[in-house]
Amino acid sequence: MSLAARIAWDDTILPFQLDRADVRGRVARLDSVLETILRQHDYPVPVAALMAEAVLLTALVGQTIKLRWKLSLQIRGGGPVRFVATDYFGPTSPEEPARMRAYADFDAEAVAAFEGAPFELLGAGLFGIMIDQGPGTVPYQGITPLAGASLADCAETYFAQSEQLPARTALAMGEAAAPGAPSRWRSGGVMLQHMPKGSREAHREATGFDGLLAAGDVVAGEDAENWERATLLLGTAEATELIGPHVGPDQLLLRLFHEESPRVFPAQAVRFGCTCGPDKVVQSLSIYTAEEIATMTTPDGRVTADCQFCGAHYEFDPGELGVGGSRTTSEADDA
Repeated sequence: MSLAARIAWDDTILPFQLDRADVRGRVARLDSVLETILRQHDYPVPVAALMAEAVLLTALVGQTIKLRWKLSLQIRGGGPVRFVATDYFGPTSPEEPARMRAYADFDAEAVAAFEGAPFELLGAGLFGIMIDQGPGTVPYQGITPLAGASLADCAETYFAQSEQLPARTALAMGEAAAPGAPSRWRSGGVMLQHMPKGSREAHREATGFDGLLAAGDVVAGEDAENWERATLLLGTAEATELIGPHVGPDQLLLRLFHEESPRVFPAQAVRFGCTCGPDKVVQSLSIYTAEEIATMTTPDGRVTADCQFCGAHYEFDPGELGVGGSRTTSEADDA
């Protein structure tokens, strides 16, 4: 595959359907989006690996939302990594790219001293997905406990337990370098989901992690046979195929599912993008009293704020807050 073809597949999500198995799915490849998210905060490698998995899962799930909607993945842990937040912003039109951003809150000293797997940095906690349909609507939110040995396990448990929807993933991520070039983070993965059929009930007792439902618990009969066949095929995917760049997503689907009659749909481009801005910062500060604003004011008479997602730095004159005026020394790239 040529260099141009490899670049064309980076930062895209390719939706597909397996007609024979009645299964839908997505293939995602993230390169510069993931690299931008991770390098902005210079995360330690274990935190970066955890973030890479969270961002990839968010891309695989987020592609299903409608235009202008927002899907957020939020993970709260009781370990050295306390919080992971990712956002997927649906494009404003079919021709536009979707946008993603993410950040993690963690105890740097505890992470440095930790010797376990990246997922173990979270400890006990919660895994939640929220969908915001826009102004005038009530966001939907579903929450399940952290379960299993990876965020992929948590996502599969979430869909079985909270949505009664079987899901299975194959993910790969890591740092890679072309000859003579610095290393960069790449990730790739496939998510399968059985097509929803009304209100699906578990056909047997829960067999998943910590007594929760697993994907196989919410399919029965012919659906179960089709689902098992598709997931067995997915299990043959290799990390080098998932990440690429030498195997395109369409080639991967043909290799895995050629007997399942795969159909692909237009790919969705993804870019890094943050929605912060001076007006939003002023709005968030409007809940504070003048006395509270005074305690936030620096010795040189400025109120400052930083965006946790993109690192943009904002400064305001206290007298401007509450009347709509604002000035910034640095603004986020909202492209």
